Amino acid sequence: MPNYNSKRRYISGNVHFNPEKGRLAPDEDIMMEQILENIHTTPIGQLLQKIASLPEVRQEKILDVRQQLTEGRYDLNGRLDLAIDRVLENLTS
Repeated sequence: MPNYNSKRRYISGNVHFNPEKGRLAPDEDIMMEQILENIHTTPIGQLLQKIASLPEVRQEKILDVRQQLTEGRYDLNGRLDLAIDRVLENLTS
């Protein structure tokens, strides 16, 4: 059963949510700020940082390679070996 305090704010554990205003209570804002300040020291935060630093997808290049693959003009084995070598090099350095 939902749990509400006297001001009709939903209480779930330590999180107080005001359904009328659609935002966290002030004490929860502080907790969220602390989490965001320290996120880069956690393993998941470090992973998210690495993901964010990846280059953007170049859609035109993907479409070009797909076209070459369907036409049989793409050296898949040679390029796959090169890509695997680069991935292993990045992981070990």
